[in-house]
Amino acid sequence: MKALTENISLRPYNSFGIDAKARWFGSFSDVEQLASLLPSDSGHRTFILGGGSNILLTRDFDGIVFKNEIKGITEVHEDEEHVYIKVGAGENWHEFVLHCLHRNWAGVENLALIPGNVGASPMQNIGAYGVELAEVFWNLEAFHIKDKKAVTFTLSDCDFGYRDSVFKNKYRDQFAILNVTFRLRKKPIYHTSYGAIQQELEKMEVRELSIHAIAKAVISIRSSKLPDPKVVGNAGSFFKNPEVTQSKFELLKAQFPDIVAYSLVNGNYKIAAGWMIEHTGPRAERRGQPSLSWKGFREGDAGVHPKQALVLVNYGNATGKSIYDLSERIMKSVEEKFDVILEREVNVI
Repeated sequence: MKALTENISLRPYNSFGIDAKARWFGSFSDVEQLASLLPSDSGHRTFILGGGSNILLTRDFDGIVFKNEIKGITEVHEDEEHVYIKVGAGENWHEFVLHCLHRNWAGVENLALIPGNVGASPMQNIGAYGVELAEVFWNLEAFHIKDKKAVTFTLSDCDFGYRDSVFKNKYRDQFAILNVTFRLRKKPIYHTSYGAIQQELEKMEVRELSIHAIAKAVISIRSSKLPDPKVVGNAGSFFKNPEVTQSKFELLKAQFPDIVAYSLVNGNYKIAAGWMIEHTGPRAERRGQPSLSWKGFREGDAGVHPKQALVLVNYGNATGKSIYDLSERIMKSVEEKFDVILEREVNVI
């Protein structure tokens, strides 16, 4: 473990800005470096760190943290309709989206300004404004930490779900993603019906639709709602939007006529978690007082963003545990009021 550094603060490496320490820390820019850094015995816990934008560190990590810094964007193949692009896992996601826009490669424009690195995108099956990563994914290469060998995963191998993949479940903490290959379109298929994209395009007075216009609209919407992690520590949406059956949705709709939900092709409904969080709140200290909304709530340096109730924030020196505890209180109050169980989108370490 000569090449590893001991007792390193991970505060600069996670977007929440949590000051947790790693027992050992090292970075790698290719698979050979990673293999050389791995200890010969398997007694040490390991964690592969990308952009640190989707994790909540609740304690010091008593093991080895490896920072993935594999770079490179390469066009590997093309056919009549598509271009296939291999991207290093350490590349910044938004910079990759801009790279695609510059070359008129379509498919990721709705995913502009999502924080984090490319390597985390398939782990989370990132998605926004009606598009998910699975729709542009071709394959990826990942390094098995224990067996010390590279493995290729196809679309079906990844078992993508809503903000989910095999890397968050069956193979959690077993692989380091090395690169991801995307299948992008030469001729775009536009997705403008989700969220406020259409309204934003009208506001921008866009006369001719393009991937550039959609990306600009998405960036504008996200910038107006979501805090910059460089200013206020956060990991974007902290909770998933829960899926409920049609009968459950009808019960909720009867009780809460203004509830926000989206119908799914399977007949179920996706409930807007942010709406439910906004319409619940901490218990009032005195009996008879109405409950406040969680939106804008703050206790110490842990809080809920005043513009988006889905986003939990660190205003400075919050601990990961204080943010986790706040998320527990929110989940409990939503379950009590709506009989709906929220799931965290953020990975808790």
